Amino acid sequence: MKYILIIALLFVTLYAEKQKVTIGAGPFFQTQPYANVDTKVIPSPVIFFDNELFYVRWTRIGVYFLGEKNDDFSWALSLTLQPRSYGYDSSDIFGMNEREETFEGGLALSLKKDAIFAEFLILHDLLNKHNSWIAKAELGYEFTLGDFSILPSFIALYQAEDFVDYYYGVTASEATQRGESQYIADAGLQLGIQTYISYPLTKNLTALVNLRADRLPSSAHESTIVQDKYIYSGLASLLYTFEY
Repeated sequence: MKYILIIALLFVTLYAEKQKVTIGAGPFFQTQPYANVDTKVIPSPVIFFDNELFYVRWTRIGVYFLGEKNDDFSWALSLTLQPRSYGYDSSDIFGMNEREETFEGGLALSLKKDAIFAEFLILHDLLNKHNSWIAKAELGYEFTLGDFSILPSFIALYQAEDFVDYYYGVTASEATQRGESQYIADAGLQLGIQTYISYPLTKNLTALVNLRADRLPSSAHESTIVQDKYIYSGLASLLYTFEY
């Protein structure tokens, strides 16, 4: 996650003159579906920036190469990069080898009409950890309630076989150590819902909360190392917005 921050700040420094930039930080948490593995809690940088050439959305960055922006409808194609914060240490689960976090990169299509937005991504592992790909579709709607801005969305995440097997499978050698049968996980569809809720504290300072819940593919939660069908994650952050 720190590398995303460094790259994002570089983009802002080089290209963000007379642009609006929102920066902040806060604790990020993500529950672990694995048996006896603690919830992950880490400090997270938060950056939102878009100058119609580069963008940063929390910890994901991208560069546009095609699109059109109008008052009522906009669309854009971009190359994008994001971290994958899944995995566990070898000491977390008896008999299992480490499963590492990675970075994924690929193509993103963004659509927006009035308050409705949609995004479609195809991403591949860039560090050869799960050495596979995923496809993501997200549909959301932004509205206000008093001073609150609320952005709920529905997410469908297709995970290829090698991805699911890397994070939830049990290899033959691991199964021998654990005294059980090998488990090879198939490709599957992970479904999720999330919302962003923001509230202005001052002209430049905003409180932001993100909450998300994902249901694992059936081939993942049937694994012998998994005890929970759901992953819950979220962020609480203070954001400062400025122009320069």
